[in-house]
Formats: sequence, C-alpha cells, structure tokens
Amino acid sequence: MTKYVLAPDSFKESMTAKEVCEAMEKGILKADPTAEIVKVPMADGGEGTVDSLVDATHGKRVYLNVKGPLNQEVQAYYGILGDKKTSIIEMAKASGLELLTPNLRNPAKATTYGTGQLIKDALDQGMKRIIIGLGGSSTNDGGAGMAQALGAYLLDEKGNELTPGGGQLNKLAKIDISELDPRLQSTQIILASDVTNPLTGKNGASYVFGKQKGANASLIEQLDQNLSHYAHIIKRDLGKDIENLPGAGAAGGLGAGLMAFTNAQMEKGIDLVIKLTHLEEKIRQADYVFTGEGGTDFQTKFGKAPYGVAQLAQRYQKPVFSLAGYLGDGIEDLYQYGFTAFFGILAQASSLEEALKNGPQNVERTTENIVRTLMC
Repeated sequence: MTKYVLAPDSFKESMTAKEVCEAMEKGILKADPTAEIVKVPMADGGEGTVDSLVDATHGKRVYLNVKGPLNQEVQAYYGILGDKKTSIIEMAKASGLELLTPNLRNPAKATTYGTGQLIKDALDQGMKRIIIGLGGSSTNDGGAGMAQALGAYLLDEKGNELTPGGGQLNKLAKIDISELDPRLQSTQIILASDVTNPLTGKNGASYVFGKQKGANASLIEQLDQNLSHYAHIIKRDLGKDIENLPGAGAAGGLGAGLMAFTNAQMEKGIDLVIKLTHLEEKIRQADYVFTGEGGTDFQTKFGKAPYGVAQLAQRYQKPVFSLAGYLGDGIEDLYQYGFTAFFGILAQASSLEEALKNGPQNVERTTENIVRTLMC
C-alpha cells in the first residue's frame, strides 16, 4: 500500500487548505484505490492559519463580535486546537486590511483593539497557550489598541486615555499596567510571523508597510516618529527595549506591543504549523508528499508553506510534488530545496473567476494524472 501525505496551503479565494487536501485525495483514489492518505492542511502563519490548524487538529472555531479597525463592529473568529489548551488567532480577522474598503484605510486611526478582545476571550476560555498570526494588518498603532483592550492605560499629559490609532501615539505620556490582565503573565504567547522588520526606521513598520495601508509620505514619517516615541515610553515605563527587535514591526508594530505587554516570543509561522501538526513524523513514514499553493514563484522560498514542507521531505529523501494555480518566475531555483516537480493545475486558458471556481476539479485531475504516472 502506497502512503501519500497531503500538506498543501490554501489556494487563496479558491480553496481552503482542507479543501485542497480533499481534492487531492479524490484524485489519488481514482488512480490508486488502495492508497493510504494522510491529510495535513498547512499554513505559514498568515491568512488561513486558523482554519488549517483547527482542521488539522480536529479543533473548533469560536465566533464573537469585536471592534474592527475603525471601531466598527465586526464578527471575527479564532480557533481552539484539538488539545483544548491552545488557541490560534489571526489578527487580521479583527484588525485586517481586508475589513476596510480602500477609501477607508487609514493607519493613523486604525486600531488593534479587536485583536486584544480576541486574546481576552481566549484567556476567558482557559487557554494556556495563544498563537497569534501577525499578517494582513490595517493598523500602525504598535499594538496600543490591543493593550488597551487587555486593561492597560495609555495616558496623555492630562491623564486622559489615548484615542485609537497610530496617529495619536505622539501624545502618549504614561503607560499604566496596574490593571493589565494578569493571566497574560502565566500564558505562553507565540507570535507566528516571518517578518523580521524592526519597529521604526526605514525598514520599520511605517516605512515598509504604511503605503499599502493608505498612508502618504508625510503620514508615514509622522507614524514612524510616533512609534519611536511609543517605544521610548515603553522602555521608560515597562523596562522593555523593543524598538529594534526583529519582528517588532510586524502587523504595524503589533509584534512590538505584544513583546512589550506580554511575554510573547517570535517563531516562524511555517515552523510552528509543522510542529503543531506533527508533520515531520507523518512525512518520515510517507512514500510521496503532495503540497501546493495558489501561486508558486521565487517568493515561495521565503517561508511559504510548500517550501517548509519540501525542506522537511528533503531531510527524509521523499519525493515532493507541488501544485499551483499558476507558476511564476524563479521556480527553477526551488528544485534544490526539496521539490521534485511543479504542476500548474489549469486545464485550459480561462478567466480568473473560472480558474478560482474550478480549483477543486483542477487539483483533483492534476493529482490523478501525477499518481497514474507514478504507478506506470
């Protein structure tokens, strides 16, 4: 009996990682009805990480209404993994760029308060470990809103609470954590991110990511100065020097805020997912490994899920077949990292809408043909 491990990422806007696994499974069984199949939905710490880990560990989703980036009410969710002790939160579910239409995006006002509400709810559920994915933010507030939602007071010179957004951080005069949720100190908090940017400077949160969040050049400069001031007050009042820590600039400085107000530690997203899904042991016992993502190109080697899967499989000399909606520039450089072959899944030229809609059938057919070739 041939054993196949299926460890794809999601195909954005087409299929979740779980749905990709199911399509691959159908294709394999058409060609090899006796196959043993192990499905391990993957993610890299960004969008889809909650769903992948909930599905891979047979966990559950928790839905609640929270404050969105501009204080509007949004329904968000996070996951509780199968061990019932670990939660996984994507900050983008509460504070993400996709929650705002382009004309409303404003990092001077956007807040991470809703992300703090998700963390608080996870604490209320008795979680001992909280994993927070830091991708896709609309914010540039250094995690100030998150801290306020968890009981910290960020005060101006008159003792008034700061209003939301990175545009207000220049008014910060004092941080009071006397009522910060005490459970944060006894809870393991892990930040899943591949971003290594510091909080401030030309490589920091504002300059690198501010434009895509709606900031012009003058606002970017102001936001950067505000975050520098914020870091200075954190160092003075909390005794933590977070300004230049790798990853502090992730998610508009939420990385810095979480490292300042909690005992959070950074970890590469794909490494974390591999560990939590016990993927290494499953690959060690496999005959073939299938992975994939919406689009594969030179960027895949910078911490994307298929790259992590291929690196692991290479350690055990397992063949890796990677499927994608499109194959871009630079894939020839990826063979040295454990990939055996790449396959575009499209059967014919089609519109993007059709390609997204037909994703499952295309994955199924492509996988079937690969397996039929293997069995010759």
